[in-house]
Amino acid sequence: MRSADDDSDIQQFDDSGEGKDRQFVTALARGLELLRCFGERERELGLTELARRTGIPKPTVARLAGTLAKLGYLDHLEAEGRYRLGAGVLALGFGMLARLDVRETARPLMRELAERTQASVSLGVRDRLSMVYVESVRSSASITLQRGVGTRLALATTALGRAYLAGMPAPERAGLLEQLRQRDAADWPRLQAGVDQAVRDYAERGFCISIGEWDKDVCGVGVPFRAPDGTMMSFNCGKPAFKCSREYLERELGPALVELVRKVGGSMGRGSA
Repeated sequence: MRSADDDSDIQQFDDSGEGKDRQFVTALARGLELLRCFGERERELGLTELARRTGIPKPTVARLAGTLAKLGYLDHLEAEGRYRLGAGVLALGFGMLARLDVRETARPLMRELAERTQASVSLGVRDRLSMVYVESVRSSASITLQRGVGTRLALATTALGRAYLAGMPAPERAGLLEQLRQRDAADWPRLQAGVDQAVRDYAERGFCISIGEWDKDVCGVGVPFRAPDGTMMSFNCGKPAFKCSREYLERELGPALVELVRKVGGSMGRGSA
């Protein structure tokens, strides 16, 4: 069983609703599930692995992969019998990033905060049960966090994910938490306790905290933000764990990130979530 902390977000394709929703095209959904299998650690995959990860029969996977390769969304490495993401996916990704005007507004403020605190400052959006960086700025410190745009993080144990959850309306948050509970019932008490504390922290302080709960070597703070177009996202500011304490997070880094989000919201005509 995968842990709910797992940020790879791989899941078996569910076609139980096939034929019930006239707006749902199963073949298209299956093809997109293949593309989702690739990540930072899974840059090249064969048909057998794609079938295992998606639960789609291997002959169907072969046809889908062949079609995606002809359309430019996959590259077929014939000698190795494997596939990797093609340039077509990159074009789609940049199209999505281009519509996020908040990145342009936030970047100089993120850069200033990163240098002032010698930390890394990032902006992320949710993808299923993970958070994904859409902007990230690192300081010039000799030791800093190296994760960049496209990095996936856990939803329930990172400052970024907890801030997103804390900023959501309670009914929507409950729905996501139920999905997390179903994904890893054994670890759910620990995850729920962390999220509940994050919701209280946000209500009381305006930011959430994570200290070594997703990665033992990382600590950080997070603040939710809703863009003018309604897109829910969150900011985080993180440092190597050995370089910060809970007191520093609560007194310095958290309030500094809250101020950054306030400035971004003011520039865009909107406040935090």
